[in-house]
Formats: sequence, structure tokens, C-alpha cells
Amino acid sequence: MTGSDARALAQHLVQRSDDALTALFAARHVSPTASWSDAFDAAEALLDPSSIERTLRGLTSSEISALTDSVPAADDGVRSRLQELALVDEEGAVYDAVSSALAALTTAPMPGAGLGLDEQEGTDAEARPDDAGAAERAFSSLGSLGDILHAALTHPFGRIGSGTLGAADRRRLIEDGIVDDAAAADELVVIAERTGLLSGREKTWLVTTRGSQWLHSDTIARWTEVAAALVEGLPRGLRRPAGGWLPPAAWTRAYPLDALWPERATNLRALLRRWGVLDETDRPTSWARDTFLDDASAPFSSAALDALSRLLPSEVDRVYLQNDLTAIAPGPLSPHLDMRLRSMARRESRAQASSYRFTTESIADALTAGESAESLRAFLTELSLTGLPQPLAYEIERTSRTHGMVRVGPDDEGRTRVWSDDEALLRTLAVDQALRPLGLVPDGDGLVTRSGADTAFWMIADARYPVVAVDADGERRRLDRHRLAPTPTEPSPDRDTYAALLARLRAAPTDDADAAWLGRELDHAVKARATIIVAVRMPDGTEREFTIEATGLGGGRLRGLDRTVDVERTLPVSSISGIRAL
Repeated sequence: MTGSDARALAQHLVQRSDDALTALFAARHVSPTASWSDAFDAAEALLDPSSIERTLRGLTSSEISALTDSVPAADDGVRSRLQELALVDEEGAVYDAVSSALAALTTAPMPGAGLGLDEQEGTDAEARPDDAGAAERAFSSLGSLGDILHAALTHPFGRIGSGTLGAADRRRLIEDGIVDDAAAADELVVIAERTGLLSGREKTWLVTTRGSQWLHSDTIARWTEVAAALVEGLPRGLRRPAGGWLPPAAWTRAYPLDALWPERATNLRALLRRWGVLDETDRPTSWARDTFLDDASAPFSSAALDALSRLLPSEVDRVYLQNDLTAIAPGPLSPHLDMRLRSMARRESRAQASSYRFTTESIADALTAGESAESLRAFLTELSLTGLPQPLAYEIERTSRTHGMVRVGPDDEGRTRVWSDDEALLRTLAVDQALRPLGLVPDGDGLVTRSGADTAFWMIADARYPVVAVDADGERRRLDRHRLAPTPTEPSPDRDTYAALLARLRAAPTDDADAAWLGRELDHAVKARATIIVAVRMPDGTEREFTIEATGLGGGRLRGLDRTVDVERTLPVSSISGIRAL
């Protein structure tokens, strides 16, 4: 690092706005607790080789090519990015420290055209993607991801320290037939997280509000929402200046200095293959091709989505209800109907012709969640192609007769009251060890607890009692047990993060930058007892140089041993016009 570079950068930093400095510090991963006292400290730290090396590893191929060849001749966006990162000055000249760090990282010239984009694009243009295979994977992934989210609604998945799915939950997904293998489970969870459908919080994967809404949307809307988010979330180094994205085969060379990038690029392609955006040979599918090559304003056109829709199995909105208490969907059931049916029946098979089984427990769960015998019969009658079978109608009626014998709701004193017409059942509740945490105590014709009504309701329901929730007026109310991820709070702006550092830099005097820089250089020389060449303005207007081993600085004077004549000299700082290393 040359002193002139650090000095020039410091002067430029002073001229930047707080927002621009904040963006620079965030991009360069500056610690908010950095002990910088002025812009010179900041400039020296930003031009430190280790800081520059970390930044260079995150540069794209075009940005590295600009640093190697000619920044002023580079694309405006590339040039602005390099200036924002404080790697070049205002004229586009590369700082010496940056050139040195780049030379140390590169053992061969960076190939500006080495990506072979034109050749790769020509290959893609001539080859036809395997749309049928990609559509089959897309359909399979849609169903599997829907099942994963549905399972996580009631039983959130474990999240291990590395941020991935826990082994037990991965095994459960495979055993339940939701995914074929561990790779599919991991990739679908990553897709769900990247698109905001799942949220990893501490040791748990939770469905987000967006994920819950996604479950109720139709198949094409589901696919499009996830695909658009995946494509939009691709790193900036994969975007072409003219629009669209680099051919996937060229992705591994988008960040040439990042040793971890090729593996990351491979993983990104795997996610897009899993979702049917790329085919098995990493060519964009017909419905994704325009998005990749043209960067259309709409991520996926209606014509492209129609092409995908024609390759997917058609959704159905009716099922066959059978006497053995099962329901058979002759094709993929519309998502909103599937969600409602799952609330009252257990899904058994996950093929295109899915099957569901009604049990006493599943019907009781639906009644507990707020359904009634009437609403169940109405929904199933409308859904069925074969009417409502007598065995199923009987099971609904029988279960509903006993259900609701226990009622849970608030009382006038702010407590939760549990009551029933069956006194024996109340006595059983009072002594049930599973309900002991509620602290149920007799009160008149019922039991009371200080626990909330929802907590008491779900504990009693989990103990398999026929319970319903009611409001203050005794009317039944529907409860949703689904545990969703909390809505994230707005992250603190980086400007707040760096507020203290910015305030300290702004408070530093900037009236005489030349004098401040000279004082700083002299102080460093004294601390290092360095031998320097000092230029001094003489009274007659001439300038004379002294080779000095700096030994002290104070009272406006520099003290040191003149190596030329081997005598001690004291030079007034006000007369020093510059210094340089020997």
C-alpha cells in the first residue's frame, strides 16, 4: 500500500455520504466495532491486503477482468461497483494494494472471454431441452414440497447446527414416501427456505405465513412463485449485462477467485433441476428459456406457463368416496380441496391417484378444529362423485354425537373454564396426570384453570377427550393449531449498525487533510524508528532533503538522527513538505 493511495482514498471517503459509507462498510464486511478514529484509519484498513483479498474473492469474472485490463473501458455498472467497493479511485485507476493482492491470487491471466458464452449459447440454441422429464420432476417436487410443508404445520422439523434438516426428520420423510431420498429432502427444504416458505429458527424449521398461503394456491401458481423466487435470488455474477442469465454450464467460472463457488454453483443448478427450471443436462426448459436468455419483465409468460401446464397431470376437483372409509382422487386434487380433505382424513398414497382414509380420530380432529357434522357432510357430498357412503355418514354422525362433551372457554373472571354435562368425565379430567400442568380445580359445575383457553383446549384435545372450544357466549369457535414462523421484524438498517463508527469518522477534523496526513505518517515513523527521507522547506524558499532515523515527535518538531552526517537534528513540522520511505 502506498501512502498516496491511502491518502487519496481517505479524502474520497470524507466526501461520501453516510449511506454510501454504510454500503461500503457492509459490502466489505467491516466490523461495526472497528476502532477507526478518522478517514485515514478507514482508508488504511480498507487497503489492507487481507481485507482486499476477501473482497476480490467475491468479484465476478467481468469485475476481475476490468481490474486486470482497463477499468475506465469497462461497463458502467462494473466500474461503479469497483468504485463503491473502494478498489479503484475516482478516475478508475486501480490502487496499488489491490493490484498486488490480485497478482497474488491469480497465477494466470483472468480470461475475459474465457467463459465461452457465445459458444455455450449456440449449443443451447441448437439443442432441445428434455421438457417431459423436467415437467415430471417439477410435478414430483410440487407434491413433495406441499407434503413437507403440510407435515411441518403440525410437527415442525428439527434443524441442526449446520442449518440443515435433522437426520430423524429426513428419515421420516423418506419412510412416509414424501421424498425418494435424502438429497431430495435436503434440496426441497433449501428451496422452501430460499423462497420464504420455511423459516429456520434456532433448532426448528417452521412454515411461514407465505408458506401457509402457498399451500392453498393452485399448482401452476405454486410452481411459478417458487421458480420466480429461485431465479430472482441467483447471485449477481450470473446475470449478463445485456439482460438474462449466463448459460448454466458457465456458472462455475462466474466467481473465478472464490474456491467455494464451483460447489455452490453446482448446488444452485441442482435446485433449479429439482424444480423443473433446468433439464437434466442443465439447459433451461422451454418455459424458462425466455427468462434466462431475455430477462423478460414478467418472470414467466403465460405462454411459457401454458407449455408447462400441458405437460403436467390435470388437476381434479372430485373424488370417489368408498364404503371402506377411503377417498380416491383420480388425479392430482386441487390444492385447496386437498388441504380441506386432509383436515378430516389421513392421506395414504401420494401417487397421481391419491388416496385418503377416514378414521374416528381424523374425524374427531376435524371436529376439534371447528368442523361440524353438517359442514363435513356438505363438503364431502359436494366433493364426491359417488355420493356420501352410508358407512362414512354413520361414522361422522357417531363421532359428532360424542364430540363436544367437554367445552373449554373463558369465564367472567378472566380464567379458563372447562365444563361438561357428564360429571364423571369432569372428575376424570381433574385427576388425569396428562392434564396436571393445567392445575384444574373444581368450581361450581365445572373446572377452572389459570392457563389460557387455547392452551387448555389443545392439552385436553391431545389427551383424546371430545373437546370443543367456545367463546364467552358459549358459541363454538374454530382454532388453528398450525404453528407458523413469527413474522420477521424489519432488520435494522446497516446505517444504524454503523452509526457509532460513522459518527466517529465525521467528528474527526478534516480542515487540513495534508497536515493531518503528514502528522500521521511522522507518528508512524517515530513508533517504528524508521529511517525516512524528509523534505524541508528552507527560509530562502528552496527545499532540502534529510535522511533521518525518526526518534521523537512533539512540540511541533521532529527529532531524529541524520544518517548522512551522523548528528541529531530537530526539524519543525510546519516546514516539512513531505516524507517518503528510504
